[in-house]
Amino acid sequence: MNILGISAYYHDSAACLIQDGKLVAAGQEERWSRKKHDYRFPTHAVDYCLKEAGITVDQLDYVTFYDKPFLKFERLLETYLAFAPSGLKSFLMAMPLWIKEKLWLPDVIKKEMSFNGQVLFPEHHQSHAASAFFPSPYESAAILTMDGVGEWATTSWGVGRDNKIDLMAELHFPHSLGLLYSAFTYFTGFRVNSGEYKVMGLAPYGKPKYVDVILDNIMDLKEDGSFKMDMSYFNYCQGLTMTNGSFAELFDGPPRKPETQLTQREMDLAASVQKITEEVVMRTARHVHAETGEKNLVLAGGVALNCVSNGKLLREGPFENIWIQPAAGDAGGALGAALITWHQYLDNPRPLNGGKDLQTGSYLGPEFDQTAIEAFLTESGAVAKELTWADMPQKVADIISDEKVVGWFQGRMEFGPRALGSRSIIGDARSPKMQSVMNLKIKYRESFRPFAPSVLAERVSDYFETETESPYMLIVSEVKEELRREMTAEEQNFFGIEKLNVVRSEIPAVTHVDYSARVQTVHADTNPLYHQMIKAFEKNTGCGVIVNTSFNVRGEPIVCSPRDAYACFMRTEMDYLIMGNYLFAKEDQPKWREEGDWREEFELD
Repeated sequence: MNILGISAYYHDSAACLIQDGKLVAAGQEERWSRKKHDYRFPTHAVDYCLKEAGITVDQLDYVTFYDKPFLKFERLLETYLAFAPSGLKSFLMAMPLWIKEKLWLPDVIKKEMSFNGQVLFPEHHQSHAASAFFPSPYESAAILTMDGVGEWATTSWGVGRDNKIDLMAELHFPHSLGLLYSAFTYFTGFRVNSGEYKVMGLAPYGKPKYVDVILDNIMDLKEDGSFKMDMSYFNYCQGLTMTNGSFAELFDGPPRKPETQLTQREMDLAASVQKITEEVVMRTARHVHAETGEKNLVLAGGVALNCVSNGKLLREGPFENIWIQPAAGDAGGALGAALITWHQYLDNPRPLNGGKDLQTGSYLGPEFDQTAIEAFLTESGAVAKELTWADMPQKVADIISDEKVVGWFQGRMEFGPRALGSRSIIGDARSPKMQSVMNLKIKYRESFRPFAPSVLAERVSDYFETETESPYMLIVSEVKEELRREMTAEEQNFFGIEKLNVVRSEIPAVTHVDYSARVQTVHADTNPLYHQMIKAFEKNTGCGVIVNTSFNVRGEPIVCSPRDAYACFMRTEMDYLIMGNYLFAKEDQPKWREEGDWREEFELD
């Protein structure tokens, strides 16, 4: 039986295919369309999933969409009516897409795919919950989903057991932790639904001085994690911005204009909303634990991508184990929609995998074999040296040991927002200059942004204050105290961005200003080639940690194809590209010609 899950029309549209209950393929439309956070119908992703499964549309038994459009439309109408007439402009902007496509999704799906079978519509948070529980390694678990908003729900919790999920309580729009975080994202000058992780990265540079202001004025937070927000400070129900003048008055002036200088105020705002987020998550988790009695917790929804909060929940929370869906945002809704159809709707049993999850490293996207890479070489005129597969990991390890930056393009593309060693840019974690080089010369992004470590799974506790596996880069842990460098008296008085250039540990390129790191544990069973390369780097240097960042530049989706990878390589100051077992040296390449400034193609936030 073939079931296709789809998410679309908000942001990060995606498709996922399961075949007789097995997760076969998944991908985000942006990777093919090259439009970041593409919300349109995932035509390319659907085509890929069908091709990977070796089937045609006629062989699909069900197509499942990740939420209920009519219920979402009801919320939209009720909200606009409640705030009328002030929301008219926003209402008129939203209506064309609803009237043309969103309200006619069965017809749209049949038209876009030539599909004549049954289309199902679980609720948004059911899809999130299914994506969290069904691939998890647990027979039973508490479920917590938190995001901006689905139909009405913004937070939900419940229990998953065997092949069923049961959501028991919800928090409703407009009271939303995800939208609160997005409001501060907007106010600090970053793009909503894209820049939230920048706020998380900026938070350690500031002090949470606005926490009491938030709790005293705009958020009534209860002990069980539920809350209400004073909507007189917000504009997202009726307007085209997230906040209003009252919000600005409360937080010492107007919102920061994008691309202008970051000030201490923005850093303190980031620290404050991050602190609030952690407190809400902790209170909610304690309540859910008390109500369910479960020892395991699974998480999904956009808030579950807040890896700082996840790390605190793991260290200090009441649950023994947590598992987070790697595609926790709307893209993962496609996966959840397919799985809830297979297990809950069709009542098929749910297998367990001996304590391991069923997402197999989230390597669910397309793979390009030697034939495809060689065809690209012939077509493009690029110059590459073919290495033996046996020698390749050591050769790459030698290059990054010399503080060179390498684009790493191998195997199946990752599903979700993190690069996990298939479409990655890698470097030497010991290098004090690596963070600034990668940010400014390769990623073309803000200098304050931290990079993640890829660490051999069997060595994680040697470098970080954790023994927990973190294969999906969704948990923050502190660098081991014995690896930290003692700061001088002068350095201890630095504040704000001044903290950036202080070397803080023996692996400075992946040590954030608060000594934290967003850890990815690399496992020999799910990514053997990447593991071999890091192992070779460890043999060279004695260090089992490298820098890993996504293979893209600011404003562009992660690369998908050989053409995407080579273009990104040539547009930046990357030193080498390894694609399969072909090694590209920048100095050997023909002159790169491209009309205009490529960065103009993307909306740089």
